[in-house]
Amino acid sequence: MSKTDLTVKADLRRVRDRVESYGVRVYVGDVRDPNTGTFDGAEIGIDWANDVETSLFVLTHLFGHTVQWNTVASYRTIDARAVPGAPAEIIEEARLYEKNASRLGMTLLHEAGVTGRDQWISDWWASDWRYLSSYYATGKLPDWQSCRSSGHPLFTPMAIPPFTPTRYPPRYAF
Repeated sequence: MSKTDLTVKADLRRVRDRVESYGVRVYVGDVRDPNTGTFDGAEIGIDWANDVETSLFVLTHLFGHTVQWNTVASYRTIDARAVPGAPAEIIEEARLYEKNASRLGMTLLHEAGVTGRDQWISDWWASDWRYLSSYYATGKLPDWQSCRSSGHPLFTPMAIPPFTPTRYPPRYAF
């Protein structure tokens, strides 16, 4: 394992500990293909087949969605509204939902003592949005690697509001 992988693995461990300190269960297991994770407001599942960097993003981002689901009821149904062909205002709502999940994730990284990943999470979010917006525009999932990009503007962290983890019907992550 490379030194970089060991650093990411240590970051993943710190982030997992921080997520669990909020009362959110985290597990690694088999997640339905082609998905990389799942969440339900009370627990986050990470697919065992992910590489460690993907696992770190999925955990960080899904924590943000977990916070959102437990604080904004309409976010629990956004996937029923944000579909291919949806009106522009719904797609914009989805974009903000996705971006703010990663902004909450950035705060989580900081709380976990993970520094130096602000550009990383900004780039991963931009890549994730490129993937999702392509799907919303075409109805077809693009190749993930074709959506990966870097050098995007940094976004700012978002404060994590108080929340109580509550189980809802689950949702999968890309």
